[in-house]
Amino acid sequence: MGPDEKAATILNATQVRPAKFYLSGFSNIPNVTCLYVFLCFIYIITVLGNILLLSVIYLVKTLHTPKYMIVFSLALTDLCGSTALIPKVLDTFLFDRREIVYEACLSYMFFVWFFGSVQSWTLVTMAFDRFIAICFPLRYHCIVTKPVIAAMLLFAWVFLFSLFALAVGLLDRLSFCGSLVIQSFFCDHGPVYRLACNDTSLNFMVAYVVLIVVMCCPLILIALTYVCITIALSRIASGVERLKALKTCTSHLILVAIFFLPLVGTNLAVLTSNIHPNARIINSILTHTIPALLNPIIYSLKTEEVLKCIKRFFKNRLKKITSCKKMLT
Repeated sequence: MGPDEKAATILNATQVRPAKFYLSGFSNIPNVTCLYVFLCFIYIITVLGNILLLSVIYLVKTLHTPKYMIVFSLALTDLCGSTALIPKVLDTFLFDRREIVYEACLSYMFFVWFFGSVQSWTLVTMAFDRFIAICFPLRYHCIVTKPVIAAMLLFAWVFLFSLFALAVGLLDRLSFCGSLVIQSFFCDHGPVYRLACNDTSLNFMVAYVVLIVVMCCPLILIALTYVCITIALSRIASGVERLKALKTCTSHLILVAIFFLPLVGTNLAVLTSNIHPNARIINSILTHTIPALLNPIIYSLKTEEVLKCIKRFFKNRLKKITSCKKMLT
């Protein structure tokens, strides 16, 4: 079946549902195989890094704190988000299986965007943790408790699940009676609803709500927390104490920069200039995959507590293995 053929099921007098869509991403990109190899490498390191971080936080009891509950949630969303996106991208383009069933396309869209948005709001929860730690240090253990962080994370997961279920569900009311070619490397919300031949104003409004919820609100909240943190640090007389307090924020600031800067940059480039479709696609896929790769590395290398726990964890495992070998011999 050609990409523009209208293989569709007529559900009623006004709605036409396609049997399949066709993903056109990565067309006419030179040396595209190198990109696929790079994505495969990213995925392997992402899975190993995040599973290691999740295992260490789960097994080391000293890390069972509110702060590391947030880190655990971030690693979990990184792992799930990368698994939702990268294997399917490789299967679609490396093996030239560009056609995707309608229902599978909607599921694909939901999970990629859901896990990406949870990552965004997990960074907000981290900002809240740093804000209380620096601005209200004496009350930190009273305010930032396990139930409070669990409630914040659970609310983010449930709210975003509902929002994206609504956004994807509203696509099901549209008719696709024209081109079925999605100008993206995955079933992205915008490129899909723009293919519809009936009124998409509601989908357009939901897309803007999603943009505000996923990008604008988290950025504003994180910026406000760091304004308050900066004011609190300016009141600390000792430069050494100020630097020590600021160091506790470096990992979070790096994560925020890695996640939001490419996202904002890609969206601004699309809105303000005629960026080449292939440049936008490569930019977009790196925006979706690089943060999940770097997050566990940053938290393992930039956070002394985690680095010490990882070293201790492997030393203990090595001791157990050597003791077992001695017993067997």
